[in-house]
Amino acid sequence: MSFSCRVLHIMQRDAQEDPAIFSDALHARRLVNQVDRKLVKQTVMTSVYGVTYIGAREKIKRRLKERESGLDDDKLVGASCYAAKVTLTALEMFQGARNIIKWLCDCAKVIASENQPVCWTTPLGLPVVQPYRKLGRHIVKTLLQMLTLQRKTDKVMAKRQRTAFPPNFNHSLDGVHDSYWMHACDVDRMNRILREKFVELYETLVLENLLESFQGSFSTLMFPPLLERGDFDLREVLESPYFFN
Repeated sequence: MSFSCRVLHIMQRDAQEDPAIFSDALHARRLVNQVDRKLVKQTVMTSVYGVTYIGAREKIKRRLKERESGLDDDKLVGASCYAAKVTLTALEMFQGARNIIKWLCDCAKVIASENQPVCWTTPLGLPVVQPYRKLGRHIVKTLLQMLTLQRKTDKVMAKRQRTAFPPNFNHSLDGVHDSYWMHACDVDRMNRILREKFVELYETLVLENLLESFQGSFSTLMFPPLLERGDFDLREVLESPYFFN
């Protein structure tokens, strides 16, 4: 089931409730025909950055405004609040993914506590270093004036190192996921290759290799233990009609 279908399922259930008892039933009825991938995509994509309820509400509100949903301002605000709540509830179903995000953040926090940037090597062998450092001031005095310049210091931005690591690491694995091209006659072949390469990538011990590299670079630091692997059979991706469409 796709994520937008999960959101729709919740709204369809809520729409059956009595509005006199469950006030959100009216919002659900207004939005049932508005739910699609575009409505929730931005909130889902930014969940890795720790999207808040307010952020989710504003993103959904903008999408509803764009499509001229026919809701007046009051109804638009109420519907956006309800849709944000449902979307965040649906996100909680992906607890395994959220646990991985937390694990990556915790690893980055350990490294940043030593005033070191988070570094890793992609499966293609490309080294990555997160560049986030605090800015300092450098004053330059001339005969005419005094200039204050900003430049990076040796002090890392611990919070930015931590929050940016999950999305940066994920993008380093599939950084070209939005850059495909082919002749129309080769679409079926491309679909097959994408699925095969996805399975090939994630059948490797991605997190295990990452932890090993951290322990090799920072042998005196204690990193959180690896999460237990799930039981999903990656080979099922090869037969998935909605993996890439």
